[in-house]
Amino acid sequence: MKVVIIKYNAGNIQSVLFALERIGVGATVSDDPDQIISADKVIFPGVGEASTAMQYLSERNLNKLICSLQQPVLGICLGMQLMCDHSEENNTSCLGIFENVKVKKFDWAENNLKIPQIGWNNITGLKTALFNGIDSNSYCYYVHSYYAELSKYTIATTEYGEIYSAALNKNNFFGVQFHPEKSATTGETILKNFLAI
Repeated sequence: MKVVIIKYNAGNIQSVLFALERIGVGATVSDDPDQIISADKVIFPGVGEASTAMQYLSERNLNKLICSLQQPVLGICLGMQLMCDHSEENNTSCLGIFENVKVKKFDWAENNLKIPQIGWNNITGLKTALFNGIDSNSYCYYVHSYYAELSKYTIATTEYGEIYSAALNKNNFFGVQFHPEKSATTGETILKNFLAI
């Protein structure tokens, strides 16, 4: 099985590589269209800022490439947010795979929250094969200041001041707000489930 991690200007690629190695899977890190298109599974990671990430993708036509992919694709953290329609982070138009889904900033003042949310939080309302063998209320690791609103694509939820999408799915596209590569055995199971889709 050929797994490609999309290389762009948003970090956490190393930790995803290590997590895959722990479950016995090798992966290629690439921004080469042919490599990405020929992969059996594509991972679209990300820790960073939405507008500069979208600019990087657009300059290399990776924005159009990602939207055209037919194989299973997993967006992680910023990767998932970029698959939505729009982000409040610097008023950024995103890929629009999860159409009409907005990425919003946590309202720390109204909800007395620490921003960013850093640490463990539970996931509920689990749907699709991505969460096979995962118990509701299992804990995953988060680092983020923005969240995807609830929508028809929501396949898991988390509460931090309000309930938001912990994971999204449309056809072959999956996205998780948390970091499976840092979420211990729960995260490993989710990665294995994605690779088995």
